[in-house]
Amino acid sequence: MTNTIFWNIDTQYDFMRDDASHKGKLPVPGARGIEENLERLTQYARVNGIKVVNTADWHTFASKEFSQTPDYVATFPPHCIMHTPGAKFIPATTPVNAYDVDWRAKDIDEREIHGRRNITIYKDAFDAFDGNPHTGKIVDLLKPQRAIVYGVATNYCVDSEVQRLLERGIDVHVVTDAMKAIVTPEGTIPMPTGRFYGSVEEFMNREWRAKGVHLETTLSVERLLAGR
Repeated sequence: MTNTIFWNIDTQYDFMRDDASHKGKLPVPGARGIEENLERLTQYARVNGIKVVNTADWHTFASKEFSQTPDYVATFPPHCIMHTPGAKFIPATTPVNAYDVDWRAKDIDEREIHGRRNITIYKDAFDAFDGNPHTGKIVDLLKPQRAIVYGVATNYCVDSEVQRLLERGIDVHVVTDAMKAIVTPEGTIPMPTGRFYGSVEEFMNREWRAKGVHLETTLSVERLLAGR
């Protein structure tokens, strides 16, 4: 399946946990509940030799998206500060023997991009293509025809990367039971653009299905890749 990559988005402690194991700085409600599916996808990729691109917030306190008065649309409280426990991947998705690409790096090693099964893109913005200058080149080097996308949060980092992958002509499949959205107290789905949707389903239909994105489950991904 050299034409397929998995794209694991921001499954880090500060987003994924808000319990005794870790008090996340910006937890996505319900994220703990998708960890079983995340682990299943991680193991499927390992067993089948599928390359995984992992993205991770990797901020300094000077990050432009931080604010003392965050609006939770374009600005947020500090989270995923580099080298802190909150910036680590949860066990279900921790990349093994990954080639790490820091957003501050001057260049990348193309041999490592092709040679490693796991690549981790460390970024300083919720969009991996804006938050790391090497993301576009990495995708161009990999030349995937299909991307299986999962992680958090559905309507922020996940959507940003789905849209950018679509722009490159890649066939995008999102794993709906391996992602969680940020929801307002009123139950609406906010977008970084300031737009709101009435439900996750409306958001997915308008922003994804209407643009040709395939909505999958963890099980349907396995069946798809098995040719069933």
